[in-house]
Amino acid sequence: MSRKTGLMWNERFMWHEQGRYAGILPADYPLQPGRHHENPETKRRLKNLLDASGLSEHLTPIKAREISREELLRVHTPAYLDKLEAGNLEAAAIAGFDAPYTRGSVDIAKLAAGGCLAAVDAICSGQVDNAYALTRPIGHHAEPDEGKGFCLFSNASLAARHAQARHGIRRVALIDLDVHHGNGAERVFWRDPSVLTISLHQDQWFPPDSGFLEDVGEGAGKGYNLNVPLPAGCGFGAYQAAFERVVLPALERFEPELVIVPCGYDAGAQDPLGRMILHSEAFRWFIARLRGIAERFAGGRLLVTHEGGYNEFTIPFMGLAVFEELSGIDSGVVDPHRDIFVAMKGHELLPHQEAVIDAAAALARDIRKPE
Repeated sequence: MSRKTGLMWNERFMWHEQGRYAGILPADYPLQPGRHHENPETKRRLKNLLDASGLSEHLTPIKAREISREELLRVHTPAYLDKLEAGNLEAAAIAGFDAPYTRGSVDIAKLAAGGCLAAVDAICSGQVDNAYALTRPIGHHAEPDEGKGFCLFSNASLAARHAQARHGIRRVALIDLDVHHGNGAERVFWRDPSVLTISLHQDQWFPPDSGFLEDVGEGAGKGYNLNVPLPAGCGFGAYQAAFERVVLPALERFEPELVIVPCGYDAGAQDPLGRMILHSEAFRWFIARLRGIAERFAGGRLLVTHEGGYNEFTIPFMGLAVFEELSGIDSGVVDPHRDIFVAMKGHELLPHQEAVIDAAAALARDIRKPE
């Protein structure tokens, strides 16, 4: 059955530049200049594939708009916003650890964050059933008082706060699928039981010393932050077990009224910044399960925000699978990498992976629907 799926996109997102880099390092001698891993190609190629396949014609456009300072202050500190504004006038600046940006980037980041809020409005008003925010800069590492990991604003966190402030949503669940820890939302909602944050990530990959099992929140928010730090080398079997034993039971106990998915594809096979081996069908499966939760508890309200993923040839097909699942429309395009990645050795659930998942499942049993 087809569904009305929104696409929030603006060409200006592709004009954000990290600066003079080679991979993730400044391009100073002896590094020959190249381009930053977080460059426009993966996102632009996904949009191009949507257009070339004809799927774009079936999506509802959502217009990006600039986020206001008042809206940013729901998540970020005044001092941090002032720092970003000052850097926005410089040729090159640093928002925080591993978060470079260049002149005009903050303006683009405001448009991206505001676009995520516009997507929430479209979902909550019934204009669309669900939506995908195809943004740059990405956002899931940005913390209240500093940028991190290529991120300036915490897009998904801002979307959650907007849903609560503007639309009266009481309970929001954020399920971060990026291979790197969703530290931004963890910090924003550390003491808040109204937002359940779940991160499935590669253990101690990025940020350093972050995303541990025992990091469950504090105060009223204790128990409402779940980390599943999977060992490097996990395939679909480990992720499927994590969903079935941790993510889905936690969501069923929490009963979210809005589901937000910071979706990075860097857990996909052959990604330069991840060491997992997922394929496009895995991402389709994830979104199908999360859509089921949204339909059961949230009236179908589901927002996907685009995060990491750095293989420009594989990411578009993983993203296309997500769009097909959100919309219920088969584009007719077959992922040329799918059979290769599905046949890779390592998709079975292994004992050392299962031990981590079972430990996280024990913590998930403490989740309750907050009053």
